[in-house]
Amino acid sequence: MNPTQALHQLGQSLWLDNITRSLLRSGTLARYIGELSVTGLTSNPTIFEHAIGAGDSYDDSIRVLADRGLSDEDLFFALALEDLTQAADLFRPAFDASDGLDGWVSLEVSPLLAHDAAHTIRDANRLHTKADKPNLFIKIPGTAEGIAAIEEAIFEGVPVNVTLLFSREQVLAAAEAYLRGIERRLATGLDPDVASVLSLFVSRWDVAVKQDVAPPFHNRLGIAIAMRTFKAHAELLASARWQRLAAAGARPQRLLWASTGTKDLAAPDTLYVQALAAPGTINTLPEKTLLAFADHGQVERALPADGGDAEAVIADFRREGIDDDALAAQLQREGVDAFATSWHALLTRIREKRALPAPRT
Repeated sequence: MNPTQALHQLGQSLWLDNITRSLLRSGTLARYIGELSVTGLTSNPTIFEHAIGAGDSYDDSIRVLADRGLSDEDLFFALALEDLTQAADLFRPAFDASDGLDGWVSLEVSPLLAHDAAHTIRDANRLHTKADKPNLFIKIPGTAEGIAAIEEAIFEGVPVNVTLLFSREQVLAAAEAYLRGIERRLATGLDPDVASVLSLFVSRWDVAVKQDVAPPFHNRLGIAIAMRTFKAHAELLASARWQRLAAAGARPQRLLWASTGTKDLAAPDTLYVQALAAPGTINTLPEKTLLAFADHGQVERALPADGGDAEAVIADFRREGIDDDALAAQLQREGVDAFATSWHALLTRIREKRALPAPRT
């Protein structure tokens, strides 16, 4: 049993944090599914910016779609859905075998809508309908406006991957929106079985504080925030409120570890994967991290349900001058801005490519 299979046996789902046309066409994704226990996939604007901007694998599709008169944004979503619906089909066996718990792919609404609830709800419904796949999440950021959109999307039956969450408080706010959406469905006689995940970003914490703390504190804060959040999420699932919804047929909103690639070259390249092994959760890994863990990762122990030493570690950082509440808000703002920058770069690449002359035959 290789390390990725061991994590799968522990009860953690491994999803790939990448999508490219070559990954699909070469059979590499199918191999990861078969050999490395990969059971899902996530995407974001930065991933698609790199995929479409590098090489020419999307050029033929761009020319065909451009001839239909699509806007740059609509053209992008058509390209993304070509890839993601194909990936969804590859993961459909995992989806069916797990009764819809696993086997998901994710598509993000435009990051320019992060503070526009009404248009986020509109686009979430539009993309969900257009994809027409039962195992495709629509990603909505956990901003204040995103929280309102999440509740409404869940109420309308759209599966949601809540992205850009950085703290226990942000996760619980998104979970509350999910609960409200499910409760509204039950109150109107609708099926409460609408899937959702909560994506907590981990490594960006350690990047943010590296210059402000001494070396003994490096690469410790993100894991502590995750451990604190894991405890709070477990407590939510044990609450009477959730138990009533579960008894009515609702499914748990799973916790997903995002941003789990090691950014510090001095740290182990499997740091966050090993530290965050936990049954019932998802880890979405960059391709490089997935391959590193498959090669030399170790599954040592599961994350403690009681949060372990998370609060003591966070208290140590506060004594070092780190305000984790303020930093969580800052990281979410920066995350929205970074995806918006990638979005603009992505649309620029599409404009450039659609202006290229067709190759001579």
